[in-house]
Amino acid sequence: MSDETTINSEESKTRKPSWLRVKLPVGEAYRNVRNIVSEQKLHTICESGNCPNMGECWGAGTATFMILGNVCTRSCGFCAVATGRPSAVDLKEPQRVAESVKAMGIKHCVITSVDRDDLKDGGAAVWVETIRAIRELSPSTTMETLIPDFQGIWENLNLLILEKPEVISHNLETVRRLTKQVRIQAKYDRSLEVLARIAAGGVRAKSGIMLGLGESESEVLESMEDLRRSNVEILTLGQYLQPTREHLPVAEYIHPDQFAKYKEAGLKMGFRYVESGPLVRSSYHAEKHLF
Repeated sequence: MSDETTINSEESKTRKPSWLRVKLPVGEAYRNVRNIVSEQKLHTICESGNCPNMGECWGAGTATFMILGNVCTRSCGFCAVATGRPSAVDLKEPQRVAESVKAMGIKHCVITSVDRDDLKDGGAAVWVETIRAIRELSPSTTMETLIPDFQGIWENLNLLILEKPEVISHNLETVRRLTKQVRIQAKYDRSLEVLARIAAGGVRAKSGIMLGLGESESEVLESMEDLRRSNVEILTLGQYLQPTREHLPVAEYIHPDQFAKYKEAGLKMGFRYVESGPLVRSSYHAEKHLF
């Protein structure tokens, strides 16, 4: 193989392909969600994380709310959320989130948060208050909570498990080999234990992995097997997209056929639901994960 052929091959792996086209945010429902989020001074991972599906989801009247502010104490190499010293906890935030959920008429609500390693409870008390406030104002609304690892302080995790949201999600994000590079302050096995404890607590456990960071197929399958051994029932697989030049580069754009292959493998492993595709994100089609 010539040097020119090798270079062209590498360029084709990292040139954004045609299947990564995103719908532009338009429509009355989209404007309604944006207005409510703005008026209530809320944060969404849709905006802070530069989610490619924001137009589609907001256009359908749904959003993933991000609590505990919009500044994270961690500096993951893939994430667009700002890193630094967070502001003081806003104790009125849970009520504002609940009021927004009610105003939007959301049937299935997804809540996530930044990591708050600066707080003794990791923000668990605000998580609990947010869940309770939503249930009080919208008792028929089901919930998914996409949580951090709470630094492995299990009494903090248990506070959320005891609230029994329909789904508790915690993302593995990448394969074991790349964890230190991608999730600098996180630990692969600690995330697996978080998920195992969620499942042992009688709550449906969900996790997600990003592809295209340099992992091999065998490593992806190994991570999927690790998640099944932790009794994870729902798995999301999506393409990593570099949010800024300061973040980790895309090593490869994974073809939709490979995502389909992973989905088939996941279902054979025993996952109840596998959402797998280039534009899939943690909360994409989350309402389907209630089965």
